[in-house]
Amino acid sequence: MLTLASKLKRDDGLRGSRTAASAADSTRRVSVRDKLLVKEVAELEANLPYEGYYQGGKFQFETEVPDAYNMVPPRVRCLTRMWHPNITETGEICLSLLREHSIDGTGWAPTRTLKDVVWGLNSLFTDLLNFDDPLNIEAAEHHLRDKEDFRNKVDDYIKRYAR
Repeated sequence: MLTLASKLKRDDGLRGSRTAASAADSTRRVSVRDKLLVKEVAELEANLPYEGYYQGGKFQFETEVPDAYNMVPPRVRCLTRMWHPNITETGEICLSLLREHSIDGTGWAPTRTLKDVVWGLNSLFTDLLNFDDPLNIEAAEHHLRDKEDFRNKVDDYIKRYAR
C-alpha cells in the first residue's frame, strides 16, 4: 500500500515549524522530489503477481525516499519475514539497483524511478532469484541441498507471514 499523500501532508506540517531560511531551502529540495514521487506513484497502480516459489504470498516493503532523491536511491526494506536467498529474515535486500555504486554497473542512476525499484523487487521473486550470490547464505545452501524441502520451508513462511 502506497501512502504518499499522507506522508506529504505530514512533511508539510513539519516544514511549517522550521525557520524561514531552512524551510525555503528544504521546500525547494523536497518539492522536486515530491513532484517526481507523485508522478511515479501514479504509474504504480497495478499489482505485480509473484511466480515460482513465492506465488500466492503477499509481501510488504518499506520504502524511504531521501531528500536527495533521485540522485540517490530510495532505501527499501522487506517487512514480511521470508525464506529467500536475496532477502534476509530481518528484511535486508540484495538488489544492485538499490546501491549508489555497484561493481556490475547496474546500480542506481538519476534516470531510475520507483517503478524500476518495484520491477526489480518483483524480479527477485522470478528471474533475478539468485542462489549463486546470496545475501541469505543459509537459504541458498538449503536450496542446493534439498529443493523440495526448500520449497516446503518457503510455503511455510508464506502461510505464517505472507497471507
